[in-house]
Amino acid sequence: MTDRMDTLLIGIDAACQPVLDRLSETNSIPNLESIIESGTSAPLESQIPPWTPSAWPSMFTGVNPGKHGVYNFVSFDGYDWEVVTANHVREHALWRLLDEHDLSSVIVNVPVTYPPDEINGAIIPGFIGPESPGTHPKGILKEVREAIGEYRVYPHYSRGDEEYTDGEKMDEYCALARMRGEAFRYLAGKYEPDFGFVQFQKTDTVFHEFEGDPEKVRRIYEATDEQIGQIVEECDPKRVFVASDHGIGPYENYEFRLNEFLRREGFVEATTGGKGMPSWNPIREQLRAGDDETTWEPNRIERLAATAAKMGVTPSRAVGVLDRIGLGSLARRYAPSGVTRTGAEQVDFPASKAYMRARTELGVRLNVSGRDPEGVVSPEEYERVREELIERLGEVETPDGDPVFGEVVPREEYFWGPYVERAVDILTIPNEFEQFLSAQLRDELFGPPTEPWNHKLEGLFVAMGEGIDTGADLSDAHLFDVAPTLCAALEIPYSDRMDGRVLPVVEDRGSAAYPEYTGPETVETDDHRVEDRLSDLGYLE
Repeated sequence: MTDRMDTLLIGIDAACQPVLDRLSETNSIPNLESIIESGTSAPLESQIPPWTPSAWPSMFTGVNPGKHGVYNFVSFDGYDWEVVTANHVREHALWRLLDEHDLSSVIVNVPVTYPPDEINGAIIPGFIGPESPGTHPKGILKEVREAIGEYRVYPHYSRGDEEYTDGEKMDEYCALARMRGEAFRYLAGKYEPDFGFVQFQKTDTVFHEFEGDPEKVRRIYEATDEQIGQIVEECDPKRVFVASDHGIGPYENYEFRLNEFLRREGFVEATTGGKGMPSWNPIREQLRAGDDETTWEPNRIERLAATAAKMGVTPSRAVGVLDRIGLGSLARRYAPSGVTRTGAEQVDFPASKAYMRARTELGVRLNVSGRDPEGVVSPEEYERVREELIERLGEVETPDGDPVFGEVVPREEYFWGPYVERAVDILTIPNEFEQFLSAQLRDELFGPPTEPWNHKLEGLFVAMGEGIDTGADLSDAHLFDVAPTLCAALEIPYSDRMDGRVLPVVEDRGSAAYPEYTGPETVETDDHRVEDRLSDLGYLE
């Protein structure tokens, strides 16, 4: 490269100090340690909810979800839903602001960037897009694949796939990390950007899929660290920033079935059959195949399963019979992925007063008449019902007598802006993020966590390089601060709509008014197939 990159941002999903401390003991992250030791680092407080599809847009726009509009893996329209895309993000990303100042960018594998913006530079979208996503410029993914040999967004296998050994799965993880680094270095060499942003996702997935297995965590971090070292060496940026969307750690207490609680309290009605709870399972294979549809409808077999369930013949009972004659494993392997879901007992959303729609929203939605298609809570009742629920949920204790929730508050406590109406009505924030929330209906209110490792609020922020004040006070650093800080590092004003501040590692250049976001509301697709691929993370049930 003839020109040095000005500023590089390395995104490491779920990176946090407790994880890095353990990896340092085995000398697994020498390049990352070198960046930290040469610069400065601090915990980075995430947002609510601290999950990938909402947190990364908050990081790269600098605004809270009430302003950018994405709260979850899915966006809801009444009782229906679709997987979020970049078109659901209703605020300009950092690289669009750089465009206003004739600064170029290369963006690789950043979540929720499909379909990509048209910018001065290049974008290869990452997580939640299809396997072969549209890119900017068009055709650049084919060029990258020709240059580096292979590039995929997702691994070859699905979570829980028993045809692959754990070792083979980890080989896939490491291959994906290598692809991110090679693609970024190729594009950086081609475009010589002012700003580069590359994100590594499997540092998060390894905890969900393998329950924090230390050896597997070590392997993916070593592969990621190797790529970080090669990127920094080859691109030679003036400044390097590292940031994560949230932290991760053990959930050592209980799983709380919130909808089961609401059913017992008279707010949730149950049914069998139909589309049910948002789940990634029905369209995972289609997303891997490259389709870009964003929702799911039960097929003929799945509807038959729902009908059978209403007559008392559930999928589990049917498979139980097959188990007794030695065919249960075949049934599990070849049954359509939506059969179990359509046949299981579910929340009857139109008939319920209030419900948890998806556990990763961390909250409860009221079914309000005039707002929701078949609302049963009148607008006049809204505040009374909401206050009643807040009080009841705030009193819930675990079998050990500890509070389930650290906070139960109205959504306005954490969200502000034009898209607050897209949020849950009540936020239910787990106590110390050690209680696992489930939206499923079960016989018991409590059980062991479905995922014993999950997200924590404290992520990581690192800054190193020219002009970085390594003695700066980084206490209270927040996810919303990343975008304005990067703007300042690139010597441009940040947007006056941003909710964050410039962290004092760089000089504050002030704010300015930028054009309002005017992009499309949703991506145009055939509305049928994106979602299931994301079950690999187990975020939705």
